[in-house]
Amino acid sequence: MIRRVHQIAVALFIEETGKLGVTNSQYGILFVLKNRPGIDQISVANLLGLDRSTTGMVLKKLEQDGLVARSVGAHDRRRHSLQLTKSGERLLSQLAEPARKAQARVLCAFTPREQALFLQLLDKFTRAFNGSTRVPLDPQRSPQKARARVVRTQKASGR
Repeated sequence: MIRRVHQIAVALFIEETGKLGVTNSQYGILFVLKNRPGIDQISVANLLGLDRSTTGMVLKKLEQDGLVARSVGAHDRRRHSLQLTKSGERLLSQLAEPARKAQARVLCAFTPREQALFLQLLDKFTRAFNGSTRVPLDPQRSPQKARARVVRTQKASGR
C-alpha cells in the first residue's frame, strides 16, 4: 500500500508540474540547492535520501540543461560545489505553485486533523526506520520542520 501511495503522490506531482518537464527528483535537487548553495553531490544525496549514482545522473541532466553549475570546492578540490544557475532559479520559482498544489492534492483526501496525524505518523515511521535503509536521510531533518510543514500545508489548503 505504501508503494501505491508513493506512485499516486508522484503522479499528482507530475500532473501539476508536467508542463515544466521536471521530475520529483529534479525538483528535490533544485530545492536543496536553492536552500543550501555550494553543497556537494554527496550532501545532496544524503539530504534527499537518494543514492549517489542516481543523484549523479540527475545532476548531470540538470547541468546539461543549464539549471545547475559545478565548481571546484574551495576547501577540498576533489569535491565540486553545486549552485543553481539563473535558469535554475527561474524554473524553481515557476515550480513553487505547482509543487504546492501537488502537496495539497495529496493531502486533500484528509480532514485538517487527519492531515496533521498522517504527516506525524509518516514522520514517526521515517524516524523509526531511517537508519535501516540503504540511503538514510540526513539526521538534520527535525521534527519541528515536519510540524511546520503540516501547518503550512493546512494554511495553503485553506483549512
